[in-house]
Amino acid sequence: MTAIRPEKIRQLSAKELDSIMRRSMEDISSIHEYVLNIVRDVRERGDRALLDANKEFKKSIAARDLKATPEEIRKAYRKVDPGLVKALNKAAENIRRFHEAQVGREMWSIEVSEGILAGRLRRAMDRVGCYIPGGRAAYPSTVLMTVIPAKVAGVQQVVITTPAGKGMSVSPSTLVAADVAGCDAIFKVGGPWGIAGLAYGTRTLPKVDKIVGPGNKYVTAAKMIVFGKVDIDSPAGPSEALILADDSGDSEWIALDFLTQIEHDPDSAAVLVTTSEKLAEQVCRSINRGYKSLPRKEILESSLKRHSRVLTAEDMDEAIDFANEYAPEHLQILTRDPFMTLNRIRHAGSIFLGPYAPVPAGDYASGTNHVLPTGQCARMFSGLSVDDYIKKPTFQYLSKQGLAGLRETVVTLAKSEGLPLHARSVEARFTRRR
Repeated sequence: MTAIRPEKIRQLSAKELDSIMRRSMEDISSIHEYVLNIVRDVRERGDRALLDANKEFKKSIAARDLKATPEEIRKAYRKVDPGLVKALNKAAENIRRFHEAQVGREMWSIEVSEGILAGRLRRAMDRVGCYIPGGRAAYPSTVLMTVIPAKVAGVQQVVITTPAGKGMSVSPSTLVAADVAGCDAIFKVGGPWGIAGLAYGTRTLPKVDKIVGPGNKYVTAAKMIVFGKVDIDSPAGPSEALILADDSGDSEWIALDFLTQIEHDPDSAAVLVTTSEKLAEQVCRSINRGYKSLPRKEILESSLKRHSRVLTAEDMDEAIDFANEYAPEHLQILTRDPFMTLNRIRHAGSIFLGPYAPVPAGDYASGTNHVLPTGQCARMFSGLSVDDYIKKPTFQYLSKQGLAGLRETVVTLAKSEGLPLHARSVEARFTRRR
């Protein structure tokens, strides 16, 4: 392993700075055509395409194998450690409570001017699909994070789809989490096939209004291809975190938080930005020393070499400017007054304040959502919330007096845009009696 060393922000070259900012942003151009063909195949052949994609897991496979049964869920509870079931229920309770606080008014209206009443409604989507990564690992926490906000929002049907394993099995912890979260159906279809199945619908998979949840670049590519046919959440890439610290930070804890972030994936990114050169040196020593005894070294080394940095800033202004430009998925603020620093943060997916708010707390159980924008997408996207499952149609009621007040304005604008019938539709209400 090449030892990690502190670097000064001001001494980074333009190329180095660009590489840090871009980190592991997903480039799907090389796989776009491959994924597009899968999406087209599912759209045209439906269940048959999904069954063909899962033949490796079961020799004789039928459409009924694509959906988890109540008996499978009951068996899953017997396979999962009771401690994990308890943890899932506790996490679900906090996630549900936090997202219930996001629910807004069903309807509001104002009198824009005399005779003109305008307002907005709150309406949940009818059907939502949640993609849950699987295969080599299980992510029951992602089930909670995607399903619970949808149920809180009032979505009528919330389903998940996740990759199958040998014998068309699904991780017992995923099945239990789906039950705890109140999921309505569980489908065993992974990758682009699962995304396309939810986007277009098959005899077995329902057509949904929106697809949410993280996945690999093939899943991301499929979501972007079907966007417009369905809504999606923000494009998601490998996990990332930025730690913003002054000289009050604990170097051992920061080093552990840094390493925790990059154990996700070879393309994960961790960045420390601190105003203290002493702290930066201490953190680097702790990282280099602790790395030697850690598992998953190939993943850690790739992340350290490619996308991770320990950076020093001249002052907190420079550090905060860097953090806002980086727009991290996760932002840890370890300063003497983290709430004062928070006031200056413009772009971040989820923010963790103080030494006792490590990122894993939000990943699992503090209540906030861990489905977050990556790759600088926090500049324009937010983390998953109740709002993602809500439509907000507007309405207006105009009296004759209200329309009279707008008559000249609407007619003038309509004629200027070459739409005479728009003008006539208003004029007609004043030239003929009902």
